[in-house]
Amino acid sequence: MAKHKAKKSHSPSRKSPKISSTSSTESKTWHAVPLKSSFMLTAMLGFLISAYWVYPQSIRYGFSFMIVFAAMFIASLISMSKAPIMGKRGM
Repeated sequence: MAKHKAKKSHSPSRKSPKISSTSSTESKTWHAVPLKSSFMLTAMLGFLISAYWVYPQSIRYGFSFMIVFAAMFIASLISMSKAPIMGKRGM
């Protein structure tokens, strides 16, 4: 009678670590972050410069820059309306 040997796997058996996407202390809801007022100012000035200076020179670059600065402006508006209000201390 022949003895049967157990087949060994040639690949090393590694257990992949489980990475959790959220910890128990993090909340799963979306929160707006308060942005600085200079962010909104940059968005407005960038859009105007792109519209009056870049767009006549290059339509593709001008339009692309205007989209980026418009998205920045929208983000600043969302930040103004949805960000939490910081409480005053000492009063």
